[in-house]
Amino acid sequence: MLRLERRATYRRRRALDRGRAGHGVSRPRARHTHHAGGRAALRYPPLERRPETALWRDRRPRPRRRSASGRRHARGSPVTGSPEPEIIARPDLDAVLADDKTKELIEEYESEAKTRTFTGWWDRLVTVLSVATTLFALYYAAAGAEIPLTNFVLVPSFRILGQTITTPQIYVMLFLTAILILTFVLYPMNRRSIKHVTVVDLALIAASIAITAYVFVGFDQVIYRVNNPAPSDFVFGLVAIGLVLEAGRRTIGWHLPALGLAAIAYAYFADFMPGPFRGPPNYLDYIVSNQYLGLDGMLGTPLQVAATFIILFTIYGAILDYTGAGKFYVDLAFALTGKRPTGAARTVTVASFLLGTVSGSGVATTVTLGSIAYPMLKKAGHDRESSGAILSAGGIGAVISPPVLGPAAFLMAEILGISYLQVVIMAMMPTILYYLGILLTIEIDARRLGARDIALDAPGFWELTKRYWYQYTSLFAIIVFLIAGFSTITAVFWSIIVAIAVSYIRRETSLVPRRLVAALAAGTKQVVSVAATTAVAGIAVGILLQTGLGLKISSLILELGQHNLILTLVVAGIVLWVLGLSLPITATYLVAVPTVVPALATLNVPLPAAHMFVFYYAVLSEVSPPVALSPFAAAAITGGNPYKTMMLTWKYALPCFLVPFMFTQPDGLAILWTGVGVPEAVVASVSAAVGIVALVAGVGGYLLRPANLLERALLIVGGVLLVAPGTIADIAGLSLFAAATLSQVVRARVASPAPA
Repeated sequence: MLRLERRATYRRRRALDRGRAGHGVSRPRARHTHHAGGRAALRYPPLERRPETALWRDRRPRPRRRSASGRRHARGSPVTGSPEPEIIARPDLDAVLADDKTKELIEEYESEAKTRTFTGWWDRLVTVLSVATTLFALYYAAAGAEIPLTNFVLVPSFRILGQTITTPQIYVMLFLTAILILTFVLYPMNRRSIKHVTVVDLALIAASIAITAYVFVGFDQVIYRVNNPAPSDFVFGLVAIGLVLEAGRRTIGWHLPALGLAAIAYAYFADFMPGPFRGPPNYLDYIVSNQYLGLDGMLGTPLQVAATFIILFTIYGAILDYTGAGKFYVDLAFALTGKRPTGAARTVTVASFLLGTVSGSGVATTVTLGSIAYPMLKKAGHDRESSGAILSAGGIGAVISPPVLGPAAFLMAEILGISYLQVVIMAMMPTILYYLGILLTIEIDARRLGARDIALDAPGFWELTKRYWYQYTSLFAIIVFLIAGFSTITAVFWSIIVAIAVSYIRRETSLVPRRLVAALAAGTKQVVSVAATTAVAGIAVGILLQTGLGLKISSLILELGQHNLILTLVVAGIVLWVLGLSLPITATYLVAVPTVVPALATLNVPLPAAHMFVFYYAVLSEVSPPVALSPFAAAAITGGNPYKTMMLTWKYALPCFLVPFMFTQPDGLAILWTGVGVPEAVVASVSAAVGIVALVAGVGGYLLRPANLLERALLIVGGVLLVAPGTIADIAGLSLFAAATLSQVVRARVASPAPA
């Protein structure tokens, strides 16, 4: 009976194949599988419709061809000669962005914790609270920051229980309460409570409301008791610190909260510490009150920046995301490189940069682009590990890609007391050098391995621009407002309005009510982990500054570096790498500012360059072994070995580790386009770019063709001289680079066959 059933199934499949034969379609052979009950069944490989041909194709992997030497070649490429480019369909980003798996990966690797997924009234409650927090932040930007909406419309400033809610401390406290509530609702206490809100969560939510209500009701009296707290201040302060530490533990892990606890313990036991780490004694009630009510604790500058600049830019990014700006810039990258044969790795790197300009998140860029670009990289002949490394190396650059930089950039602007536009200008050339190093390293690797060129079936650049020209407006509006002299808050506020307004130009990008609500809710949800991080970091940073511990650590860094600039930069880089092993980029930057920056400033490194050094290395810690979130996220997509992916990512990004050494030299501000004229900045930037090219080509052994030992030596020495400061060093480096290039040209002409 079983044999008859199998035979009948086989005949039906054969008849189906014959019916499709006239359309050039064949069905792959069935494979036998066995169910748990022992009964045999037929299972067919999955089929997929190719959008460019509307035909069905077999998705089973095909073996690669081998040459006589046994080396594998790209699928379908000839064994000898240059592989022919293959036209493939443009990846569909809409399907990827709507995929729950993509969202889960972004949440898991970006915040280092999984969030709860709700349905029903819990989902509606979270949405209402998130939208309310977003609108409150926009209201504070309009009323508290006194943005002139028009000449005849004034935004009123409301009072509740006698308190003006736009008072900075009141606003930050209310913002922190909303963040704590969302944290305890969205982030579970442990894995067992991943699906539901527990009684403990409800108790923590009630406590979060209580600590704010206590300050809100008696604000005029409480604010003057910071240095002489009442017993109730001490109790509510202990509860507040515990809530913030627990929120940090749930969102980013236990490392930063442990650092916060260690800082509190040091402040209390400072007079018992040995040697140079001995400090003045502090009473516990004073420490707690200062952290709870003062401006040097958890309500300090980090959280204030998160409650103003960071959340506004997060809202801006969410609006751009829901209006299709991210998809537009990915399509733009494919349009720029897809009409002619090109390397898949090159295309993906360009797409990473363009998507990063609106994302500001390395993990989100890696996961979003990886889900659509990995099949293209695989088709070109890249294995799983190299594909993941290409995606993560390009994705992490989103944090330093203008105009929407990572959260640490806003903190830098506030700490330095400069405009956000100046930070964007300073980040411009380091970003170009970063992606130049990535592009060249990946390109050399692809040529050495014989990766296959591809051509995308993508719309042209002008066709895309004619249809979605307004997407340029929504992104670059913020730059226009900043150049026009508006403050950062004013610029981002009006950029949000512009992005919402221009979305209605085309129906497919318009923010209909449901999509607008989702975008406003996402603006707050995406800032929860960052805000929790800044609150916890505020505890540690405040104590580092108050007790002088930061300066003591800075002196230790100087001693280890023997007061030599290069050695001190190496030690500082190691310190930032160690911090990055357990802390996210924002926390790494905040902790390093009071510890690393003073050491660099002592050696006459300008403050903008010192802060950019810390920021740049905090970003590079995301691709450095042994812990790197972006490579792990990429490996989760490609299915490759996470540690091999991480090491390959580090290899691709290795030339970029030299970039911070360039702008911390005596004349390094020219690379940051700060404090110098345009001619000096252009010369320094060109010299740095040629230096990166020379170093990458020398280490990789490929410039115009495979380099011999002499050419590699010339390139490496020339690259080092170009990176070093001084006009004489630049001239010598350019001469060596020119000699190596000339040698390559001569060898290519000698090797080329003479015409018949």
